[in-house]
Amino acid sequence: MAEILLTFFIAITAAVPLGWWLARTLMNAPMPGESVFAAIETPLYRALGIDPARGMNWRGYARAFVLSNLVLAVTVFLLLMTQGWLPLNPDGVGGMSWDLALHTMVSFLTNTNQQHYSGQAQLSYLSQLAGIVTLQVVTPMMGLALAAAVLRALVGGRNAAQASEGEPRDVGNYYVDVIRLTLRAFLPVALALSLALSWQGVPSTFEGVAKATPVDASAGMSEQLIPVGPVAPMVAVKQLGTNGGGWYGPNSSFPLENPTPLSNLLQSVALVVFPMAVVLMIGPLTGRRRFAAMVFASMLTMSLALAGFALWAEQAPNAAAVGLAANGAHLEGTEVRLGTGLSALWSTLTTQSSNGAVNAMHDSLNPLAGLVPLVGMLINAVWGGIGCGLVNFIVYVWLAVFLSGLMIGRTPELFGRKLEVREIRLLSLLVILQPLLLLGLGAITLATPTIAGTSNPGFHAVSQVFYEYTSAYANNGSGFEGLGDATLWWNLSCVLALLAGRYACLLIPLAIAASLAGKRVAPVTSASLNVEGPVFAATLLAVIVLLTLLCFLPVLALGPIAEQLALGTTGATP
Repeated sequence: MAEILLTFFIAITAAVPLGWWLARTLMNAPMPGESVFAAIETPLYRALGIDPARGMNWRGYARAFVLSNLVLAVTVFLLLMTQGWLPLNPDGVGGMSWDLALHTMVSFLTNTNQQHYSGQAQLSYLSQLAGIVTLQVVTPMMGLALAAAVLRALVGGRNAAQASEGEPRDVGNYYVDVIRLTLRAFLPVALALSLALSWQGVPSTFEGVAKATPVDASAGMSEQLIPVGPVAPMVAVKQLGTNGGGWYGPNSSFPLENPTPLSNLLQSVALVVFPMAVVLMIGPLTGRRRFAAMVFASMLTMSLALAGFALWAEQAPNAAAVGLAANGAHLEGTEVRLGTGLSALWSTLTTQSSNGAVNAMHDSLNPLAGLVPLVGMLINAVWGGIGCGLVNFIVYVWLAVFLSGLMIGRTPELFGRKLEVREIRLLSLLVILQPLLLLGLGAITLATPTIAGTSNPGFHAVSQVFYEYTSAYANNGSGFEGLGDATLWWNLSCVLALLAGRYACLLIPLAIAASLAGKRVAPVTSASLNVEGPVFAATLLAVIVLLTLLCFLPVLALGPIAEQLALGTTGATP
């Protein structure tokens, strides 16, 4: 618990000033280093034909978001298909197949980084840096820009004081938001972390594979080839951007990607510092600091509860474990330099924050410890992805407001604006979409063993398949490895979940918030619902728990819960 509390303390301490900085960035307020930033941004605005003083309504903002994503999609897809003919490929890596290139492009475009390939073996340096890292930098800032637009709409838009009822609201300029967030916030922090990781021994070079003579050279192995490259910058970006796609296939469980206890601490903090800062940004950006405090306290409560449960579950002995630690905890799939405690903490933070990076194999977690990442991804709003997690949490807020309004006999409203038929229909679509996709795709896959590719029979196979689709929809990217997912079926079915989990979950809430923004604001009275107090926070947490259980308890009972019960009765993995 001391390690958990230390990680949370450092992350929150760093998130406070970062949240203030993000708010100032989105408010276009003067900042330290303004002249330097302006010298970089102004030529970009001119080259792209952008008027930074011109705002957008929600439709214009959404169109700009979709258009920018389409341009990136085509560019990166072609790069992955043709990388074998392009420079910065010292190891002679060939192009990807079309279905793997499509899945890889969509995965990184949606800020998911679900990998059906091994990075050091199937991507050239050019693909890693110009394709993968570019998407890892800009896509989280695109998500944060959409979250900023939703927040602006919640308080009536930037032109709330001048606009009349029903008039389109100014929710910001998409291109300005993305450029400012990328240059002023994300890249400076990523640079600092990459330097710290290089200091700890993470490779940062453009040389080809390193050659080493193993200690058992006399036994016939005269040389070992060790893939290296500009790893530290990519690791910094993938941790801070809730990306998760590692340079190496084993991700941060690989010693070169995560060599020391200090590098592990830095990467653990990086998993959640930006998502925490986004929540703390709400207060200065909207002026509703009590609402920001309620959101942060609710997320922190869920985060600590899940982390504590994961630590308890993973330290329990497993009858089927390959090895045991001195305290009886099993070590299968765990990096022994770090131990079960830090692995359990990482597994819950990486799935709370939609990051997906790993420092241990989630497939080897105790069944109940493996349940925790699943629950974190199903909620997808404990901290969530940068921007996306906050938007998902606001969806839960709307649902809690709706249910609370029904219980007290009042028309549901948030910040004086009424939730009516149109908004509730859109919310219903979001609620139904997740279980429809996850349970539908999971059922088809499990009913067809030839396409499932599971490495385990019985209950664990259910967990493996359900985890993969849950990870895709939550834009997380982690997996229960051992699943044979580099196939046409897995690539294409996961693309469907990836797209729905990103674009529907960002654009539909933006439409709801914009619809609310144009409505007349009702005066606050003693009968108004207080969404900033502890009673509403408790109601909100109850709604999140009940909705998750109602939708997914049966499949969780067939997977990790049944596996845990079987271990307890038979002493062996089913």
